Amino acid sequence: MDIIEQFKKQLQGLDVSPETEEVGEVTEVKDGVVKISGLKGVENFEMVEFDEAGVMGLVLNLEEYEVGAVILGSDKNIKEGTTVKRTKKVFSVPVGEGLLGRVVDPLGRPLDGKGEIKAKEHLPLERKGPSVIERQAVTKPLHTGIKMIDALIPIGRGQRELIIGDRGLGKTAIALDAIINQKNEKNRPYCIYVACGQKKAKVRRLIATLEKEGAMEYTTVVCAFPDDPASFVFLAPFAGATIGEYFRDNKQDALVVYDDLTRQAWAWREISLILRRPPGREAYPGDVFYLHSRLLERAAMMSDEMGGGSLTALPVIETQAGDISGYIPTNVISITDGQIFLDSTLFRKEQKPAINIGTSVSRVGSSAQMKATKKVAGRLKLDLAQFQELERFSEFTEELDPQTKKTIERGKRMRMLLRQPDLAPLPIEKEVIVIFTGANSDIEEVPMDKIKEFETEVVRMVELEKPEIMKEIRDTGDMSDASKNAVLEVIKKIKKGYGA
Repeated sequence: MDIIEQFKKQLQGLDVSPETEEVGEVTEVKDGVVKISGLKGVENFEMVEFDEAGVMGLVLNLEEYEVGAVILGSDKNIKEGTTVKRTKKVFSVPVGEGLLGRVVDPLGRPLDGKGEIKAKEHLPLERKGPSVIERQAVTKPLHTGIKMIDALIPIGRGQRELIIGDRGLGKTAIALDAIINQKNEKNRPYCIYVACGQKKAKVRRLIATLEKEGAMEYTTVVCAFPDDPASFVFLAPFAGATIGEYFRDNKQDALVVYDDLTRQAWAWREISLILRRPPGREAYPGDVFYLHSRLLERAAMMSDEMGGGSLTALPVIETQAGDISGYIPTNVISITDGQIFLDSTLFRKEQKPAINIGTSVSRVGSSAQMKATKKVAGRLKLDLAQFQELERFSEFTEELDPQTKKTIERGKRMRMLLRQPDLAPLPIEKEVIVIFTGANSDIEEVPMDKIKEFETEVVRMVELEKPEIMKEIRDTGDMSDASKNAVLEVIKKIKKGYGA
């Protein structure tokens, strides 16, 4: 359906007679931004209609004698003197289960050629985040299927966990794994992936991957491409948040990935400079912090009185040469509940995912882990951090005492155990067995080049000989002492085959 027809349909029932209709005209147009005079009663974030051009606009600046608006589409048919009408409607997008499995633009129009979106409801793009009273503590885990994250940097439903790092280190791959892994989860959250300024070829590959893995049936993809107007890139994350909020407010869970907010900040800077807003640090407008805070504050775990639904946000930020002290990275770090930092040095050393344990943190922590993971991963983060320090120290000396050597050898093997290829998320019960193996057995006795083989063998043997342990972890979220002893017996038996 054409965007103008869509908004006219929403306007039905409003008393907008010719006498009360407010009309203005364009006084200036440049780079998708227009100045309009004559619309005295227009409100911020209201839609306006360029009748002759067949496109809509969104009001963002209210000045004394004119208003500034961004054009939601091509500006080639808009010139000085073009008539502009008020619609008296705020910008809203279609929401609901009709969007699952679909690819849409930030206005909610289909991009996948599968016909019209069947949406029963429209929600405003700009909505206030829930108040403190309407929220509750984040305690339910959201498993990503990535061993290192679920064991060391756990994410809870309703959390905002930043994925940050240089270009090409696998930020999108982590988010993609998290979406694919929800296929195996109880109370599966609905997923929204926002491609904000991403290349069309990359988005096409991503959608093909989701379809192949069977994840597209519970996922919506919102796209704003680099050749779209800056207004689309600016609005895409808000559209993703609104689609996710529908599920949150209907007592369900949703996960939204904003990939990436650096490009949204660039688009907002471009729009603001054309609107003649005063530039601040690095030419960003003064409200660039507010841009991201009002978006990310919409993620929440709702209280039981409000239905108990949740919206989890995974924003992505791109750094330059690993500099997390830049303007936009520090802004978003201060808004979120932790960050997963991808390090280019680790990436070059073939450590994938290249997560730096020292700089990565989850401020929700173990309260968002299930009991079994909490039990087996207790000291793991501290042990790995100590190992990294010792490893750096050992580069400058060859004289190490036996205990330090043992710690370093153990750490190297543990790091190897935590390696994981892209698009291979593990079910949580298998993750628990792998982490338990590394943390509770003398893995330094296993040869370094046999560690991955050893890991596969342990999981396979537990699955074949003790399937009740896997079932216990999956169903109860816990691991009894009897189960631990049984797994240790399996490990001991397998280690003998590796000369331990």
